[in-house]
Amino acid sequence: MKNLVIAIDGPAGAGKTTVAKALSKRLNIPFFSTGAMYRALALKCLQNNLDAKSEKDAEFIANNTKVGLRFENGEQKVILDGQDVTKLLYTDTVSQMASQISVHPKKKKKMVEIQRQVADENSVIMDGRDIGSVVLPMANYKFYLDADVEVRAKRRFLELTNKGEKVTFEEVLADMKERDFRDKNRAVSPLIVCDDAIVIDCSKFNIEQSVDAFIKVLENK
Repeated sequence: MKNLVIAIDGPAGAGKTTVAKALSKRLNIPFFSTGAMYRALALKCLQNNLDAKSEKDAEFIANNTKVGLRFENGEQKVILDGQDVTKLLYTDTVSQMASQISVHPKKKKKMVEIQRQVADENSVIMDGRDIGSVVLPMANYKFYLDADVEVRAKRRFLELTNKGEKVTFEEVLADMKERDFRDKNRAVSPLIVCDDAIVIDCSKFNIEQSVDAFIKVLENK
């Protein structure tokens, strides 16, 4: 690849997006959130009362949706059918539906085409569930960011409650375990650790320590 491309995979709640954003600032490389694109499709399903598990609705979404990106002051903005929906993408409801949406081949194909084009045209840090294994198998660096499921659930619980959402830790933990199972066992692009990926367990790290772990690997390569 002609650009510097860093792929970061890992389970829900591991902190991929947070770490990727911080790493992009340290390296001065744009951050591209693939999860935000699937969240945009999930938002469209919710706004139009569509079933994320329906093949018919999946085909409708794939053929009648425009998802674009733009960067403002280094921040990624997600444009859905001409509107900036970035601030609407990070509720728990949208998160759950996004996980279901990503299993549909037609929608998956559309998203992968956009993601590969971005990596072909730019140096980029890209995070998701299958970036190293499917989207960008030729990435310069592949990382798998992991953390204990209870640690991830606690982080997500604090994130949601700080936003004012009414959830219990037990509910968030159960959802996290369900999403782990679904992501690792789905037929289309399951979550795996690539053979050439560098695994970083951030269970006991804060954000700065996690980023330092990435930098250490990059400096020693």
